[in-house]
Formats: sequence, structure tokens, C-alpha cells
Amino acid sequence: MVRTISQEAFEDLVRENMEELGMDPSEALEDAIQTLTLQGVDLSGLVTCLPGHAHANPLIQCLNTFTHLLTLPTPPQNDVAQAFQTLHRLCSHSPPNAAIATKYDALRLASSLCSKTPLSSSALLSALNAFSSLLHDVDSTAAFHRCGGPNLVVGFLAQNKGNVEVLSAGFRVVAAAATGDEIVKEAFMELKVDELILEIMLLHKGIQSLYDAIRALLTPDDNRVVASQVYGYARKFAKIGIAEALVDSLSAELSAPDLISACTTLKVIAVNDEICKSIAEKGGIDAVLKCIDDSGEQGNKAVAKVCCSLLSKLAGSDMNKNAIVGKGGVDKLIKLSARFADDPSVLQDIMSIISVLSLRSPENAARAIEAGAGDLAIQAMQKFPSAHQMQRNSCLMIRNLVVRNPENRTILLNNGIEKYIRRAKQTHGNCKDAATDALRDLGVDSYNL
Repeated sequence: MVRTISQEAFEDLVRENMEELGMDPSEALEDAIQTLTLQGVDLSGLVTCLPGHAHANPLIQCLNTFTHLLTLPTPPQNDVAQAFQTLHRLCSHSPPNAAIATKYDALRLASSLCSKTPLSSSALLSALNAFSSLLHDVDSTAAFHRCGGPNLVVGFLAQNKGNVEVLSAGFRVVAAAATGDEIVKEAFMELKVDELILEIMLLHKGIQSLYDAIRALLTPDDNRVVASQVYGYARKFAKIGIAEALVDSLSAELSAPDLISACTTLKVIAVNDEICKSIAEKGGIDAVLKCIDDSGEQGNKAVAKVCCSLLSKLAGSDMNKNAIVGKGGVDKLIKLSARFADDPSVLQDIMSIISVLSLRSPENAARAIEAGAGDLAIQAMQKFPSAHQMQRNSCLMIRNLVVRNPENRTILLNNGIEKYIRRAKQTHGNCKDAATDALRDLGVDSYNL
């Protein structure tokens, strides 16, 4: 259990160092901090200052300004905007300040001020930026939920559908608040944020924080819950048309930030066989294969990797596997491997897709060998002996290529694959099981040595 200390107790310890041990103020403060840190006390949220000086801290002064503005019948918009700007500046790159702000009720003060008076565009933008800088852990997201933060932000988004700057700031808040907090995710879903997201996607392109918000809502990252609801949310996102809208985004130019964001977000939504098939039916496989071709021609590694990752997820559906192979997907992947022959991080992603395509499919495994998957494995394992993840993925691919295809075993063994697998097994701990399985399915004697 984390040990904590109150502001008053901390200041008493500093005062005791000065009065009873005769330390000068700076020494007393430093000793108190070091002593408590060594004792495992969590000092986050404390204003580590001399007794009676907390009020001089710029963040405390800023929060006092919020308290003052709340006492006014009609707070001046310029003052409101300035207060939010100051809060954002103090907390945006300072986790200690964000922790102090949470402890001193900043989220309640900010929410109350937003609710008290209509905000100008400038003040609203400043407020949303301040909220996103305050949301840094489960204590802050819980405070955000308690003070009605999700309702506020969804309201702001709904009222400003034409203002891209406000939308971008608002979705940054959604992403920050939903990260690691199942209760906040649920609150946003109850407010039908998914329908609002779709509406805004159809109105505007290129709002990166919108993609971040979708991923935050659909990622099961709250360790406090046993069973997350995000998979149900993903099915709802797909059902109302967000997956289809994301597929449309795959047609963007390779240099457009939308493309990478759409790929990573679509992967989060593709949580089951039905959704993977529906994405394919909407042209998702065609779009991804085209992006793979284009990324190879333009040498765009970032796009190549995210497209490979998405294609691997879509290939989890047996129907999609055959569609990918039927559309020349294996040939495109081997061509991509030639374009990135000097980059094991791309090669390992290509191997991962071929593994999935070949799983329980001897026809696809035969097609992969014809396309050059065996040569890819041998050449890559020979060229990059220290790339442990690539070596492991190669072993996994080899296993799926040969387990139901005896003819493939002969081809690979005759080409000398065994020595590279054994070297990977001896060199990399994470390769041991995969290499053993590959050797066994190749029919090699003493595969377990």
C-alpha cells in the first residue's frame, strides 16, 4: 500500500527540522524530502515548500483565482480564459503540478467555472486544453468523472461540430480521460459519444485526437476491472458505421496523418471474425493491399508497418485469409520484403502476416512458398542473426508453412533452414519454443536439443 502524508504533516516535519535540529530552511526542506522519500512516502500532490509558503506557489495562486472567479455573478471572459491558460501552462509538462492540482480540487473548480458561465471560443479552447493537461492518472480521471466532466465535454463537442480547433481539443480530453479508466469509458458511451464521433468523422478529416479518443475508449487498460466492456463498445462502433468511415480514410495520400491513424484505429475495432469480414466487405482488404504496394514504392516504413499489422488482424478471419491470398496479397508482401530487405522490423511484420495466412491452410502455405516465403526466411535469418523478434517470427512462419505441407519441408531443409533455426534457438531465449516447434514440424531428428 502506498504511504502518503498531508500538506500539514509535511510542513510540521520541515518546521521540526528547523526548530529542534537547528537546520537552516533550505537544509530542513531538503532533509524532509529525502527522509520521506527513503521511507517510501508518496510526495505527489504536495507543495514541497517551507511552512506557510504554499500560498506563494504559482499553481495554488492560479487555483485561488478560480475560486475568486466562481464568486463573481458574471466572470469576465478574458479573466476566465487567462485562468485556464495559466492552469494549462503550469500542468501540461509537469506531472508534479498536475498531481498537486488534482489534490487541490482543480478539476472541480474548472468544471464549476465551465458550468457557471457561457464560454467564448477562446475561453472554451483554453478550458479544454487545461482539462487535458490535468488528466494524468486514475485519481484525476475519477475526479473528472465525479464533477461531471464527461457530460461537459460531450456537450461542448456537440455544440461546436463546425469548429475543428475545439473538436481537436475536446477529443484530446476524451482520450486522456478514458485512458486507464473503465468507468469514464462507460460514461462516455452512455452519452453516445460513438454516434457523435461518427457524425464528426463524416464532417471533418484529419482530426488526430478523434482517432486517439476511439483507441482510448476501446482499449482494455484499466487493471482494476476483471472483465472490460470495451469489446462490446468495439462491436457498437463497427455496427453504426465507424469501421466503414475508417476504411474510407485508408484512401488518403500516404503522407496524410489520417492513414496511419485510421489503420491503428481500425485494428482496435476489429475484435471478432464478424467485424473483420465486414471490414473486408467494405473494401478494407483492397485498401490495405494498395497501401502496402504504395508504401513499398515510396519507402514509407511507418505506413508499411501499420498496414502489415492491420492486415494481420484482418487475416484472423478464415474467409479473409483466402481473400487476401486470392487478391495477390502474398506476392505483394514478398515484394514489400524486397523493398525493406535491410529492415528486420518490417520483415518480422511480414512474416507475422504470412504465419496467419498459412495457419490451418495448406493451400495458402503452398502459395506462400511459391511466392518466396521460404527464401525470405532463410535470407533474413542469415542476414539478421541478432534480431530476436524477427528470428522468432521466422520460426513461427516456418512452422505454419510446413506443418501440413510435407513438400515444403523438403524444400526448406534442402535450402539449409535447419542451421539457422538451431542458431536462433541457441542464441535467443524468446526463440527457444518457436524454434523447437519449427524443427519438430520440419521432421528433424533431435529437434528438442
